Amino acid sequence: MNPNSMSFTPGQWKMDAPGFTPFVPFTPSSSSSPAPATTTTTTTTTTYAAVPTTWDSEPAPRSSAAAATTTASWGAPVGEAPQQKPPTESVFTVEDDDIEEDDELVEEVKKLEIAPQQEYVDEDKREHLNVIFIGHVDAGKSTISGQVMLSTGQVDARTLEKYEREAKENNRESWFLAYIMDTNEEERAKGKTVEVGRAHFETDKKRYTILDAPGHKNYVPNMIGGAAQSDVAILVISARRGEFETGFEKGGQSREHVRLVKTIGVKYLIIVINKMDDPTVEWEKSRYDECVDKLTPFLKSTGYNVKKDVIFIPVSGLTGANIMKQAPEGKCPWYEGLPLLPTLDALTPIERKADAPLRIPVVDSFKDRGLTVIMGKVEAGTVTVGQNIFLMPGKIPLEVTAINTEISTMQRAKPGENIKLSVRGIEEGAVSSGFVLSDANLVPCVTEFECILAVQELSKEKTLMTAGYEAVLHLHTAVEECVISELVSQIDPKTNKDIKKKPTFTKSNSLVRCRISTSKSVPCETFAVLAQLGRFTLRDGGRTIAMGKVTAVGPKKISNK
Repeated sequence: MNPNSMSFTPGQWKMDAPGFTPFVPFTPSSSSSPAPATTTTTTTTTTYAAVPTTWDSEPAPRSSAAAATTTASWGAPVGEAPQQKPPTESVFTVEDDDIEEDDELVEEVKKLEIAPQQEYVDEDKREHLNVIFIGHVDAGKSTISGQVMLSTGQVDARTLEKYEREAKENNRESWFLAYIMDTNEEERAKGKTVEVGRAHFETDKKRYTILDAPGHKNYVPNMIGGAAQSDVAILVISARRGEFETGFEKGGQSREHVRLVKTIGVKYLIIVINKMDDPTVEWEKSRYDECVDKLTPFLKSTGYNVKKDVIFIPVSGLTGANIMKQAPEGKCPWYEGLPLLPTLDALTPIERKADAPLRIPVVDSFKDRGLTVIMGKVEAGTVTVGQNIFLMPGKIPLEVTAINTEISTMQRAKPGENIKLSVRGIEEGAVSSGFVLSDANLVPCVTEFECILAVQELSKEKTLMTAGYEAVLHLHTAVEECVISELVSQIDPKTNKDIKKKPTFTKSNSLVRCRISTSKSVPCETFAVLAQLGRFTLRDGGRTIAMGKVTAVGPKKISNK
């Protein structure tokens, strides 16, 4: 058998095992005659980074002295003088007949050949959903998120015992499940989620990314950043007497969170009535019905189809009742629906734009092994390893060297995936949240756009909105200061038709067409082209004052007529 006729690709064996010596592949010969010997013996310790590697380069030729030493070590018994080989003769002698006789062995060796060092998982056909937990502070969002992770086997017993011990030390014994998601000391000390927590789990039917949003009003901007990545929102409502009223009545965050996820475009809303096991509730159906009846009119006013897109589930996040399995017998006999996780599995798949131009709003970036890693959700298009893409604004060319999730490495990512892209061509400090990764069909970047704006509730200090009104724009993951540069027309909410051209001002609970200017260039699309990059909110004085959709991008076109 001719060893020069065999091909070999590293990566199948554990190359970091102690004492492993990498095998230098022989270059296949185009003829049956032996090739000149260029063998080497080298002992190395190799670290393989999780980036694609091409193994198609020739081994560097050795000096004649080194070649002689190598040949001697292979060609002479220990203690005897080395036997030098002619420079044109191979270490191995192979006859043509040997190749034919060893065809079966060659086929067996070919079966051992694998892909390059970067091993990709087979494309997972299961849908990926990004699920955000929202609601008023202390409703139990982090506890339910932790219970989901525990129920799906993502947390082992030893880690859970550690969280229980730490929670007890902080005098928060019932919050140990929240520690699964609230990882920093500030959150655990205060008992409040500050940053959007992130975790992953799978079922037989789907793959999920959990986004645990903060409930305090001071951290609404963080919540908006998480909602911009979400497909499904789970609104956590506390059934405990007094807590429901505080979280939902005027001033509570439940209302604002629902408006925000609807504006951002989250399709499905699941409302879990939590703490049904509380002593003030004891799984009473009357309390559950009271919460549902008060929530329903508000949900309809925000634009949700309650019968089609909203689901109510009574749960206990602390005990796990109705999270993965039905509540214990006798606890909740009046509820006939599915528990939370089976409900998520049963949702109708969301339509994605896989064939559209690539759009990935940037969430964050960091440095890893000399490469810049960019985090974001694929909103449209498909990205593959080796693809050349652009970072907008700036049209900075990048090369994708790896695509990863928290649990796997991918060859390509489709819409809906929350991914980490390793790229070449830029330093970490040059990447900001709110930038957008694009293919050659570049995303528009503008400092002015026209929109339809639904004004919610203006502040008591600024009761009128006029041209020159300043606010903070939240558009996908971008956050920029902006100004209302022009009020184009007043719109009738019932007919969506213009009723007044160029109004001087507008008030709360009104609908207007206007133009908005930003201090910096912002990547965006019209709502009609890509809704995820065409929806936005305006905030002023720590509160959400308006929500809108982009209808035209770029400066106003002046007619010559």
